[in-house]
Amino acid sequence: MKRVMAQGVFDLLHPGHIYYLSESAKLGDELHVVIARDSRIKQRKNIFMGENERREVIESMGMVSSTILGSEGSLFDSVKKIKPNIITLGHDQEFDIDSLKGQLREAGFPDIDVVRIGNYEREGLQSSSMIKEHIQLQEGKEVFFSRKERRN
Repeated sequence: MKRVMAQGVFDLLHPGHIYYLSESAKLGDELHVVIARDSRIKQRKNIFMGENERREVIESMGMVSSTILGSEGSLFDSVKKIKPNIITLGHDQEFDIDSLKGQLREAGFPDIDVVRIGNYEREGLQSSSMIKEHIQLQEGKEVFFSRKERRN
């Protein structure tokens, strides 16, 4: 049984996400998806949906065997839980494959393969950022705010 682990933010699901996950699923028998924690991404991304909402959306996809929220600690905590044979990276994830393989070996996971899934090559809105930008242009104003700004 070959386990594949994919990970990401998955804010505002779009065709690029579906492509990444479906291509990842083709590499094994089970696809396990790690959803990035709000606490780890809010400093660099303006997210629209919270981690539990994003997890629920991804969990509903038929190709996905299971989802977990990423770790608040080591990035390798999720690897320990899932025990994947393959870890997939999206085209825009900033990990260097060779460096990640070395880190996996050092952390005690020498047999995990790392595969980068290519870019979704179609016209249209292919990223959460593009969707947000498009909506804001249509509305003519800022429509996406941080969680703190939404509460006020």
